[in-house]
Amino acid sequence: MRPYILAETNWEALKDEKFDLAILPWGATEAHNYHLPYATDNYQADHMTAESARVAWEKGGKPIVLPTLPFGVNTGQSDVYLDINLNPSTQLAILTDIVEVLNRQGIYKLLIFNGHGGNNFKPLVRELGYKFPKMFISFCFFPGVLDKDLYFDEKGDHADEMETSLMLHLRPDLVLPREKWGDGASKKYKIKSFSEGWAWAEREWSKISEDTGVGNPHKSTKEKGERFFNDVTRKMGHFIYELCQADTEDLYE
Repeated sequence: MRPYILAETNWEALKDEKFDLAILPWGATEAHNYHLPYATDNYQADHMTAESARVAWEKGGKPIVLPTLPFGVNTGQSDVYLDINLNPSTQLAILTDIVEVLNRQGIYKLLIFNGHGGNNFKPLVRELGYKFPKMFISFCFFPGVLDKDLYFDEKGDHADEMETSLMLHLRPDLVLPREKWGDGASKKYKIKSFSEGWAWAEREWSKISEDTGVGNPHKSTKEKGERFFNDVTRKMGHFIYELCQADTEDLYE
């Protein structure tokens, strides 16, 4: 039993416990090329939050990791079989109920660990922060924790070299043999402003990728995934420890 994982702990351990920070992993259920499981984002979020919380706990922080929410925003993949979509308004409703519980029970810090690129928590956090002024709500998205180019050769953002390497490290039993892997080739917008990133429109997934992947996974290795995982969770663990220790009335310098 890990005392910082809510799903594993029990009332005997929690009845007199106090935590500084709740961590909510949020993933998705969607196709990841031919070779990765639909729950790839959830497995990554589970492992990363658990290891990061362990690092923070051993430093003296008191985080508690809530169970991973397994469905995310997949509005651009409505025709991909069994990609499960939660609308942003549904996410807001779920978050509101969770934040209400934390706020009532005196856990005033929440970190949302985002494991899925389709989730966009910024407007939700703004609204909830306004509704619950005692709460300090933040979020992070793990691919941005470190410079991916220092770890991986191929660009991509879905079932790519990074995600495949992570799954080869975390759950190799769920990764199909290499001869089954698609190449992750994807189409870009003809309107360059969208590709440059300063303008945005949702991608229609079945029109940009035949195998549902975006990014070539074929240079993936277990070793790359292990190195990236260890470095991300070490940095995340320090961040979680800082959040646990932070005085939310004195955050700026």
